[in-house]
Amino acid sequence: MDTLCVDGDDMTTMETMVAGDIWQGALEKIQSHISSQAFETWFRSLDPLEFDGSALVLDVPSQFYVDWLDHHYRGLIESSLSATAGRPVALSFHVRSVDVPVFEERPRGPLPGRIECYLSPHNTFETFIVGSGNQFAHAVAQAVAQSPGERYNPLFLYGGVGLGKTHLMHAIGHQVRATRSQARVFFVSAEKFMNEMIYAIQHATTLEFKSRYRTADVLLIDDIQFLAGKESTQEEFFHTFNTLHDAHKQIVLTSDGPPNAMTAIEERLVSRFTWGVVADLQAPDLETRVAIIKKKAELQGRNIPNEIALLLASNIKNNIRDLEGSLSRLLAFADLMSHELTIEFAQEVLRDQIKPDLARVDVSDIQRLVARHFNVTEESIRGKRRTDVIAFPRQVGMYIARAVTDLSFQEIGAKFGGRDHSTVLHACHKIEGLMTTDKELRVVVEDLMASLST
Repeated sequence: MDTLCVDGDDMTTMETMVAGDIWQGALEKIQSHISSQAFETWFRSLDPLEFDGSALVLDVPSQFYVDWLDHHYRGLIESSLSATAGRPVALSFHVRSVDVPVFEERPRGPLPGRIECYLSPHNTFETFIVGSGNQFAHAVAQAVAQSPGERYNPLFLYGGVGLGKTHLMHAIGHQVRATRSQARVFFVSAEKFMNEMIYAIQHATTLEFKSRYRTADVLLIDDIQFLAGKESTQEEFFHTFNTLHDAHKQIVLTSDGPPNAMTAIEERLVSRFTWGVVADLQAPDLETRVAIIKKKAELQGRNIPNEIALLLASNIKNNIRDLEGSLSRLLAFADLMSHELTIEFAQEVLRDQIKPDLARVDVSDIQRLVARHFNVTEESIRGKRRTDVIAFPRQVGMYIARAVTDLSFQEIGAKFGGRDHSTVLHACHKIEGLMTTDKELRVVVEDLMASLST
């Protein structure tokens, strides 16, 4: 009888394969419990080293990972490993050894403790909707991505929450990576930059920390206003900024306000923030918000009726993130309940997002605005006459009433001269159809709806 012999190398390979299978199964479970950004930041760079049947050893980039994973994710990791293996599995770490000279100008491999740069796959220039409020910022961001470090350095983007600053920053990172595969692109929030610096001081790894950021080709720092009042962090960032700028490396910063309005930030830093280009992002107009909704739905393979897009865009004005979140909520509910996307359904699902004052708009307000715009009387819109001069404004009024109130077709018809359900339905379909081809009419309707919410 032949005997199967397995040497040491083969045994190691077998153990690695088993460890890899168990770790892959655990990763699938972990991914369903945390955000995509947390998963990409903390789990993508981990490798299973060995598994003996009761304990798994993970190979991690640095001690920083060990401390963070142990404090925040040990329970989740061990429960996921145990569920995958079908028996209790303990977790231990092995810090990856990397021999890289701290002051080497172009490291051959990842620096000790380097946290890989996570860029959202959805935040690209192709998915960014350009409108009057962000046109300049978008154009400058594209120029920076095409020639990093050559013009507009630094680029300082500012604006309110959810207006696209981080989206543009990620888009720059994606573009640079696509055209310059060897470029070191670092994206980090100012808060994370500070936390890493504190950790480096505590664990005597400041040289590695300095080298990590000062050898970047493109440094993207989000929410730089967070450094206000943090004197030591400002000092470190000042020197990092100077090193990169002197080497013609690109720096991109975002903030909630312009540099000259930043308080508790050193004057020498504020001055440097204005060396390149300062661009603001303003709240998108109604047309841009509708386009954002349409694009977001299109990326998910969905088609949103115009009246629902207008309902969302008319109510959520100053935060693109909230706008997209409301759309995602609506689509999720429609899928889970197998429900058609109707205006009634949208109003019910999004009742918390819709401004109460707009959701309860009185039809008489709509009739007054429509009558004034089309130069007819309110009485004629509410009356029985069917002449073209009156019929079209009446149809517009019924369409708007349907879009911004929770009234049924029958209830709307009653307020427009006692029309029946089918008449109101026909009016809404007609106006919606015309708005897809008649831009002037679409602008008129959007302006009228916007007037109701002010």
